[in-house]
Amino acid sequence: MTSPLDLDQLQTFAVIADCGSFTEAARRVFKTQSAVSMQIKRLEERLGTTLLIREGRRVTVTQAGETLYHRARRMLQINADIIDLFSNEDLSGTIHIGIPDDYAVRILPLVLSSFQKTHPKIQIDVRCQPSEELLVGVRSGKYDMIIFTQGTNHKFGELVRTEPMHWVVGKDSEADKMVPLPIACGNKDCCWRLSAEDALNDAELDFRIAYTSSNATAITSAVNAGLAIGLLCESSITSDMRTLGPAEGMPAIPDAEIALLRASNAYGGIYNALAKHIKESLETLIEEAA
Repeated sequence: MTSPLDLDQLQTFAVIADCGSFTEAARRVFKTQSAVSMQIKRLEERLGTTLLIREGRRVTVTQAGETLYHRARRMLQINADIIDLFSNEDLSGTIHIGIPDDYAVRILPLVLSSFQKTHPKIQIDVRCQPSEELLVGVRSGKYDMIIFTQGTNHKFGELVRTEPMHWVVGKDSEADKMVPLPIACGNKDCCWRLSAEDALNDAELDFRIAYTSSNATAITSAVNAGLAIGLLCESSITSDMRTLGPAEGMPAIPDAEIALLRASNAYGGIYNALAKHIKESLETLIEEAA
């Protein structure tokens, strides 16, 4: 009978794959760098293949390592779920979470506030950044988990909500009648901006990027001031906006997919408690806030 893989080795491997560094991984799993190196050596010997390649200070994952990474994270999640099932631990600690400001203003404060009431011993450290920066942050160890907009590097995100995207304009604005159409959107790496540009180009509409910001509040202000047309997810639309669709000559946009992504060492205990709360309460709170 084949002996099972060592979960501790799998976690160390997954954390290295996350951050691309043996040194940073050692810090996250509370081991010495030599112990981390030995774990990877034993795991590679056990599987008979190279999983990681060191190129100076940079560590990359081989094709075999990429295949293992997907499965290792699932095993870590299942292991944490089993431990939580039989645990009577009084949950406490600090969770560092990053969220995009699209959700930071109206929705997630309600979610996190209700979590703090039911888990007063867990401290939540929240920071707001664009999704692209959040993805970098979780890999570098800045966050234990992030809420982000799928559309770039989202293989391991847990989908928590899908909602329609809408073209919006200020209620009394005539920006939608301007030629070329002035568009307010995120920076060039923003997946919503890329979707908007593709849709406008496919529809052969004459447009220009008139207002750029990574801050959703700034985009909303530009729209309400009549400077441009914006692209917002449904839960971010306010009463002083009107939506534009095919009847106004605007093309359809793919739905927004909002996901949760954890660091490989952020399973079980306090992390599972927060992830479960976010997934269970997000849909209800969005409907109430609409």
